Amino acid sequence: MTPIVSLDLASWRPNAPEEQQTAIRTLEGGGVLLLPHLAFELSRGERRFLSPAWSNDRAKNISLEGNVLKGARGDPESLAALAHMIARFAEPAGELVTGLFPRYAPYVERARTSFRPKPAVGRTLSWRKDDSRLHIDAFPSRPNRGERILRVFSNVNPVEDRVWRVGEEYAAMAQKFLPQIRRQLLGTPALLALLHVTKGIRSEYDHLMLGMHDKAKADLGYQRDCPQQTVRFPPGATWLCFSDQVMHAAVSGQYMLEQTIHLPVTALYDPESSPLAILERLCG
Repeated sequence: MTPIVSLDLASWRPNAPEEQQTAIRTLEGGGVLLLPHLAFELSRGERRFLSPAWSNDRAKNISLEGNVLKGARGDPESLAALAHMIARFAEPAGELVTGLFPRYAPYVERARTSFRPKPAVGRTLSWRKDDSRLHIDAFPSRPNRGERILRVFSNVNPVEDRVWRVGEEYAAMAQKFLPQIRRQLLGTPALLALLHVTKGIRSEYDHLMLGMHDKAKADLGYQRDCPQQTVRFPPGATWLCFSDQVMHAAVSGQYMLEQTIHLPVTALYDPESSPLAILERLCG
């Protein structure tokens, strides 16, 4: 079963060796690190953004990438304040990662920062986009050739838990679904990149990750019967995981901030714990 480890941390700039060791062991071991008392506090003015009305309804998230705000609607002054709130989360989220994982610091590539104002479930989606089904993160248009996806989440809902299902360990899941995945056709990765379907060449790793993402989501028997647990993230809680490794699914909740960080496998304390290394061992 995927480990869920709670750490009583109250600072966004941790530096205690025992906290670092717990964090390293948990995340690189494929687990979820829960910080139940590490809250990201909204200002009085920012609390108005706890409403789904700020979403433009064309995306599930409001995201900030660089200085560009996407997925939101409102007057210019309010949108600037919303962007400031999201950017304000990005700073401590990055400090948390470099504080808990000092080795990562030179390699951290901060990707988009997101705010999720809508309920976690309830949208009508295709099964591939249905995040209420257990899955690892893998994206058809964004091959990453083994780069890690580390995510920092914070529940800013003042009264409601964020609830996930967390599935079995990555290697166990991979052993179930790898035999079902056909190899890529020769020339397909280059053609997809040429047609701008993908942002770069899709590697064999990317192909396998996408295959496992889709096979797991499509298998309703697996979704129902696989080893899994329900995890509640209370108001004010922050949590971290490598979302390319932890099988996770949204159950309920609303109003969450999220920071995505990309890392090369070589930045890890134990590169052999990565999905890339695990797949290399399983595939021979």
